[in-house]
Amino acid sequence: MADLLRAPERVELDLSATQAHQEWVRVRTLILLRWAAIAGQIAALAVADLYFQIALNLPLCFVTVGAAVVANIAAINLYPESRRLSQAEVTTTLLFDTAQLALLLTLTGGLNNPFALLILVPVTIAATALKLRPTLLLGGSTIFMITLVALVAEPLVTKAGAHIDVPAEIEFGTWVAIVIGVVFLGAYAHRIAQEIHSMSDALFATQMALAREQKLTDLGGVVAAAAHELGTPLATIKLVSSELADELSDDPELYDDAVLIRDQADRCRDILRSMGRAGKDDVHLRTAPLLAVLREAAEPHMERGKHIVFDCRPGEGGSERQPTIYRYPELVHALRNLIQNAVDFAQTTVWVDTEWTDRSIIVRVCDDGRGYAPSVINRIGDPFISSRSGGRSERPEYEGMGLGLFIAKTLLERTGAKLRFANGREPYQKNAPVPRRSGAVVELRWHIGRLLAPETGPLGKNVPIES
Repeated sequence: MADLLRAPERVELDLSATQAHQEWVRVRTLILLRWAAIAGQIAALAVADLYFQIALNLPLCFVTVGAAVVANIAAINLYPESRRLSQAEVTTTLLFDTAQLALLLTLTGGLNNPFALLILVPVTIAATALKLRPTLLLGGSTIFMITLVALVAEPLVTKAGAHIDVPAEIEFGTWVAIVIGVVFLGAYAHRIAQEIHSMSDALFATQMALAREQKLTDLGGVVAAAAHELGTPLATIKLVSSELADELSDDPELYDDAVLIRDQADRCRDILRSMGRAGKDDVHLRTAPLLAVLREAAEPHMERGKHIVFDCRPGEGGSERQPTIYRYPELVHALRNLIQNAVDFAQTTVWVDTEWTDRSIIVRVCDDGRGYAPSVINRIGDPFISSRSGGRSERPEYEGMGLGLFIAKTLLERTGAKLRFANGREPYQKNAPVPRRSGAVVELRWHIGRLLAPETGPLGKNVPIES
């Protein structure tokens, strides 16, 4: 039990959660989009033929539209509406839609057709729903198809025999605009979608971390309550069994049973005492002195070969007495992540400095490592940054996802903290004879009212045990 309560914090994403974005497009969504496209295509053909009197190869055009109808009917019969398609299935579906639209454009004037811009729709959907390789495949296929459309498209001719053509410069400009649109819209949509997915995964990891910390805190409360409630009956059992042992000293068999009961009561007392130490008593479960909270956060990393120095002092206008703060689970977990990050990259020493004034509480965590690389210092706190030094770390075996700082930042902001990330003013020197504050610096600042816990009165005297 004690090992469980003092286990170092590690957050691992459930594979089903991180891979959920790979199969998140429902069949129903693509079916509805295709029905809308089919309705629009039929309406455009009808208006072109009846209103604008354009001579179109209607049988072949309706065969092309019919292919989309058949594909939709097949999808309805083959898959349940709630089915989520794999990456390959979505790629195949969007490639079919692109080819179908390209063929219809070929039959209806090519780039002279103002609806040619709609060929951007499938690649935009792919950029938001698929990984990079399928998106590149669909984008390249779209550019190839629209180029073929521009070269081999049927001209637009009215039923009276008049040709409807735009100048060659405009047609070429339309082709260039579509190609640029494929590249720009695809890249932009894919980047935004990836950031949304990354943030979603990171927030999921944050929720897991906070839930785990809350569970451990609640478990500590249950243990403390059990130790408190069971203490009196166990003491009574021990007292009565000791008296029975004295009275049954002439009967060896009954005497041994009474001694066994007394010994087992002692064993239960010892177990509850050790569990109570892990869970803490009720007073310290919710509140604790500031330095005690910092030491609790650093405890899993105290024996990792790095020296952790605590400096706790009042600031200007601060009371000489150390403040007692709320022991929020998210606060402990976030501080633990920051200290872990500092220990990971420090050479020998990590400093945890804290001061308080009449208005604020300030905590700084710094180390004697290289610090943050200039290329990432402005992105600190974003999820999935590969390493502190931008890929040039002296510790290539340490390759995090950037979730630790993201989780810490998110949880600390929930407690009202304002964070500042910087590098130490001391120059970095490898194997320096005296440790220097040359590495990363994380400064946390709270308004004192957000953390300060009210003073608790005396607990009162113990209730005597009455036999």
